[in-house]
Amino acid sequence: MRQQPSIPSSTLLLLLLLLSLSWGQRSNPEGEKSSCNRCDQQLSCNCSYGGFDSVPTVTDQALTLDLSFNQISVVTDDDLRGHAGLRVLSLRGNRLVVIQPSAFVSLWSLEELDLSENQLTALNYTWFNKLGALQQLNLLTNPYRSLGSPAVFQGLVRLRRLGLGGAALEELRRGDLAGVTQLEELTVQANNLKRYEAGTLADIWPLGRVSLSLRGPFLSNPALASAMLSDLSYPETPMVLSDLHLIQNDSINPFRETARRRVRFFTFRNVSVSDAAISALLNLTSGSPLSALFMEDAKLFGIGRWEGAKRSDHKSIDEFFVRNMEIMNVFSFTSFLTLGFLLEYPRRVSVIGSKMFVVPCVSTRLLLNLQYLDLSDNLLTDLTLVETLCNGDGTLKELRVLNISGNALKSLSTLGRLVTKLAKLTHLDVSRNGYISMPQGCSWPSTLRHLNLSWAKLTSVTPCLPTTLEVLDLSNNNLQSFSHALPILRELYLAGNKFLRLPSGWLFPNLQTLIIQSNTLNMFGRSDLQSYRRLQNLEAGQNKFVCSCDFVSFFQSDIIGAGRRAMALMDGPESYVCDSPLYLQGEPVGQVRLSIVQCHLVVFVSVSCSIALVMGILLVVMLWRLHAFWYLKMMWAWLRAKRSSASRRRRRHAEGDDSEPLLCYDAFVSYSERDAGWVENFLVPELEDRRENPEEDLQPLSLCLHKRDFLPGHWIVDNIMSAIERSRRTIFILSENFVRSDWCRYELDFSHFRLFDGNTDGDAAILILLEPLPQDNIPKRFFKLRKLMSSTTYLEWPQEEERRAEFWRSLRDALRGEEEEEEE
Repeated sequence: MRQQPSIPSSTLLLLLLLLSLSWGQRSNPEGEKSSCNRCDQQLSCNCSYGGFDSVPTVTDQALTLDLSFNQISVVTDDDLRGHAGLRVLSLRGNRLVVIQPSAFVSLWSLEELDLSENQLTALNYTWFNKLGALQQLNLLTNPYRSLGSPAVFQGLVRLRRLGLGGAALEELRRGDLAGVTQLEELTVQANNLKRYEAGTLADIWPLGRVSLSLRGPFLSNPALASAMLSDLSYPETPMVLSDLHLIQNDSINPFRETARRRVRFFTFRNVSVSDAAISALLNLTSGSPLSALFMEDAKLFGIGRWEGAKRSDHKSIDEFFVRNMEIMNVFSFTSFLTLGFLLEYPRRVSVIGSKMFVVPCVSTRLLLNLQYLDLSDNLLTDLTLVETLCNGDGTLKELRVLNISGNALKSLSTLGRLVTKLAKLTHLDVSRNGYISMPQGCSWPSTLRHLNLSWAKLTSVTPCLPTTLEVLDLSNNNLQSFSHALPILRELYLAGNKFLRLPSGWLFPNLQTLIIQSNTLNMFGRSDLQSYRRLQNLEAGQNKFVCSCDFVSFFQSDIIGAGRRAMALMDGPESYVCDSPLYLQGEPVGQVRLSIVQCHLVVFVSVSCSIALVMGILLVVMLWRLHAFWYLKMMWAWLRAKRSSASRRRRRHAEGDDSEPLLCYDAFVSYSERDAGWVENFLVPELEDRRENPEEDLQPLSLCLHKRDFLPGHWIVDNIMSAIERSRRTIFILSENFVRSDWCRYELDFSHFRLFDGNTDGDAAILILLEPLPQDNIPKRFFKLRKLMSSTTYLEWPQEEERRAEFWRSLRDALRGEEEEEEE
């Protein structure tokens, strides 16, 4: 079998780069750069997790550009051109392989640059030589083996935070950090460092904080680790050491340099340690001014046998901090009794999240100078707390602060009994426990000022609370009310409960800060806040506010306006949002605009009703003056009569009689009752009685008179309409009596709707004036009659006897006019 030729790694890398570039071209065939428009008002552009395979186009005015966690592999000379004002640039978590030499040349104002977690195999000093304003540079977790030459940081005179190294870093040489003279923070990942020239990091001073990952050097090259620690050890510079495996005694040897340089603050992260290593470290640092020892994410291999260090001197130790420590052989662990020589000195001890369920009382008694104890996020119960605090005998006489939050405690009365003899206790944190109820009475130390009972399951507040409190945190419970007076309370935290209204301010005469976010508050008003005489800070946002007129007006004028300048909304007006009414849901209370109708409904209705009443009265008066009611009454009556007439015609049609109604009268006479004498003495004899005119051969005429011819028992309007329909003419006897007579007006004007509605010839009406009747004396409601008198010739009753014969002849001619036309 023939062996396949191998491909050099550099060639393979080049091929991958070309493939990625060609893929980018295929994905954008037009060659146009993608763009990112996710910029806020502060000109901060968050383009992270955008799937970009090249630097997108953003506004030239951007101050912050976050391109982290994309798929960018190349930064060209032109990608960032024009961004002279850019202050922060993050390219973390991409696939950067190539950064062209002039890619960052135009970024004169850049202060923070993050190139961590990429694929940069070499660093180029040309990237940074124009970044004179750069203060923070992160080059962690890239596969470069060395920092390169010439010195890449030479021109970064303002650099204050630097992160370098990764799993591939193998070499650090003198001159690599030339130009870096002082730093606030230095982070070096050198778990696989193989070569280090002494003095490489020695010129960095002052140095605020240093973090080193030196797993490999501590295990296989203690001399290298010692050299690095020697260059970076200063008494006041906190040192953080990560990824160590301190099992054997010789793994502690590099700490001789830190002891010699009198380092005071140590933090160990992700460390594995044994009993022997602990004893060796304590002996090695004996007599040094070590004051604080922190251990996070540690694994302890041992059973607590540290007697070998009991003669060491650590009187300067002030603080022990342990977080997430795992004792690998917990069932064989003997306790901290063998550390009695050490535990009598610290004033601050923290054991957090380490699954600790009890501290034996004998161990607690060793903490003679303890002022701060943090046992949060462990497995303490009421029973084991009794043992830890020695059944409340006041052992921890100097204790000021006790934090036992995040455990499994359930009894407040037991807690009070255990701490009541702690004569100097001022701060007590028992949050995130299982307290469900609060007893009516509890005992507390008179010195207690701060109490944290948040994130429990309390449903009510009782006099169990000490009246000496200045700060009380009851947030995230199930409280609905608060009625217990706390006279010296300054800060009250009630967020995340179920309060419907603010507690009464008279309960807290000295309250300055009230936090009551995320409850079920509907509103609060001026009277609610006035009861808080000294309130300065308020957080009441994220509630279910009902945006009524009173609340909106109060909030806009007294809260965010000029009305209450002494009180500040710490959560900002934007946190106060309407929940109801529905059409305002989601609107900021400070921006709501309500109409007068919504805010002053009673006044609006009262004024509207008053105006409507006045307008109604005016309308009624106007209609009365214009006789509108009379017109309506006439219209209604006429319509009713028309319907009756139409009904009669339909009945005739149903009976097979389609002929027109029979004309029984020559004329229907409309007159006033006061003019009945003239009608009966002159008109009727002259027209109906032929004996009055024997010399003339004239046919008598048939007249319809209401007194004589209307059918009794029928509605008068039906009689009128029937008479008009059965008469050829209608004679109106006009006089002052006619236009003043209510009966005449009511009776005869119904006929106007037929005679003057435009459907009947005007000649069907004959007007006879018994006396002079000026049109101005005719009421306006007789407007059709007025119109007819102005357009039709009428007959006047002559007062002279000799002219009456002519009058009667004219009247007869008018009455017989239609018959003559028919005969012709």
